[in-house]
Amino acid sequence: MTTDFPEPTRIAVNGVELEVFEAGRHNAGNPVVLCHGWPEHAFSWRHQVPALAAAGYHVIVPNQRGYGNSSRPADVTDYDIAQLSGDLVALLDHYGYQDATFVGHDWGAFVVWGLTLLQPHRVNGVVALSVPYQERGEVPWIEAMEAVLGPDFYFVHFNRQPGVADAVFEENPFRFLRNLYRKNVPPAEPQPGNALINLARAETPPGEPVMSDDELAVFVSAFESAGFTGGINWYRNLDRNWRLLAAADPIIRQPTLMIYGDRDPVARAERLTAFVPNVDVVGLDCGHWIQQEKPQETTGTILAWLDQRAAAPAYAP
Repeated sequence: MTTDFPEPTRIAVNGVELEVFEAGRHNAGNPVVLCHGWPEHAFSWRHQVPALAAAGYHVIVPNQRGYGNSSRPADVTDYDIAQLSGDLVALLDHYGYQDATFVGHDWGAFVVWGLTLLQPHRVNGVVALSVPYQERGEVPWIEAMEAVLGPDFYFVHFNRQPGVADAVFEENPFRFLRNLYRKNVPPAEPQPGNALINLARAETPPGEPVMSDDELAVFVSAFESAGFTGGINWYRNLDRNWRLLAAADPIIRQPTLMIYGDRDPVARAERLTAFVPNVDVVGLDCGHWIQQEKPQETTGTILAWLDQRAAAPAYAP
């Protein structure tokens, strides 16, 4: 790899094996778990890991199920929020921790929100990047998206046409990931069809690259090996997750940091404080790939918030 990113170990948890990257083990007792999104990899946290370890944290960075060299179960329901959050709880058990601060970007943020709702006693703080808390609402999420955004919206398409997008992305993982990991992308008129499939087939990428060729190669190699279906199966459980979260107390009571990209197409939550009353909100001048587009600012924001929390009375889940 292109940095001093740690070497992985494989850890058996919750009926699967996760590829886990770890730094700062000498800081045992002060765990921070970093959770990647889609289509990402633990390596997306490469800029944050050394700084967090140097600041006194035991940094635990899994490739979650379906990604990298972690297990890729065959059944779609093996990727629901109960299983994904169960992996993270089992990871805490492996290291002997009752609770930890969880940091999630994109889908990783959704999983951290879900974990905090389902097993609040295992989470002492939440940092979410890009994806805010999602209100559950009266209608299952995919059903609601389909009604408003139509059948070609990628969340809906992934559910209603299983396997189609996966195959397109796997035709040329390099081209898809090169075209996706961009910043300063100029506005463009929406085109017919699934926007991600269109992007995967585009010969010329928009905007500027988020990462170097060597860094991109880490992602490309991982998806050439693992494929895209495991990660897309997370999307295929959204309505199942909606049902699984029905009985949970919807309020996140832990101290929370929400980091938005000011140019991220993911919408901000208008009623965030109604569900996450103890939240600090920060916006950075970037798009969706926050911790890779603005690594120093992201790391500094997280460390400042952690320092502020350390000075306050400890949260007892």
